[in-house]
Amino acid sequence: MQPRIVEVRQGVLKKNDLLARELRARFRDAGVYVVNLVSSPGSGKTALLEATLRGLQPEHRVAALVGDLATDRDAQRLGRSGARVRQITTGTVCHLDAEMLNAALADWDLASLDFLFVENVGNLVCPASYDLGEDLRAVLLSVTEGEDKPLKYPTIFNGADLALITKIDLAAATGFAREEALHNLNEVRPGIEVQETSARTGEGMATWLGRLRELAARRRLSRLGVEATAE
Repeated sequence: MQPRIVEVRQGVLKKNDLLARELRARFRDAGVYVVNLVSSPGSGKTALLEATLRGLQPEHRVAALVGDLATDRDAQRLGRSGARVRQITTGTVCHLDAEMLNAALADWDLASLDFLFVENVGNLVCPASYDLGEDLRAVLLSVTEGEDKPLKYPTIFNGADLALITKIDLAAATGFAREEALHNLNEVRPGIEVQETSARTGEGMATWLGRLRELAARRRLSRLGVEATAE
C-alpha cells in the first residue's frame, strides 16, 4: 500500500503547486502582497494579525483569510479591526491549500487590496507542504512553547522566509532562552530573518509593520519595472 499512498500524495501536492503558481501570478497582477502566517495553536497568531491589520490601516488596504477546523471566532475577532475578513472552515483538514484559497477569493477584487494575510490552520506539520502562492511565509514561535520547536518541526521552519518570536513580553516569566532559540532557528534555516514581537505591549510591532511595508514597496517597484519594460 505504501507506494500507492506516496503516489496519491505526490499527485495532490502537484495539483496544489500548479494552482498555487496561478494564484501567485494573480496576486502579482493585482499588486497585492500576500503573507501566510503559520504556527502551532496558542502562539499568538490571531493577536499578532489583529494588531497588524490595525497597524497597517488606514494607510494600507488590508484583508485576511482565516483557516480553522471549526467556528468563526477568530474571523469575528479580526473583523472588528475594520478589515475585510473571510473564514475558511476546513472541518477535519489540518491545513489550507491553494484550492481553498482560490474558492474563498473567487468574488474578491484583489486589485483593491495592498495586503492579504492568510492565518493558516494552527499546527506545525500539515501546512508545511502546501504552497498558497504567498509572497512571504512567516512562522511564529512563542516564548511559551520552548526553544526546541525548530528542531522538532524542521520542515515548516526550513520553508519559512521569516520567523516571528511572539509574546516576548513573557520571556522573563517563562525562562525563555533567547540565544538557544536563535541558534536552533539558524540551525534549521541558516540566515533566517528573525523578529521579536508582543501584540499585547506593542514591542517589536513597529519593526514588523515596517518590514511588511518595505517588502510590499519593493514588490510594487519591481512590478512597475516589468510594466515599463513591457511598454
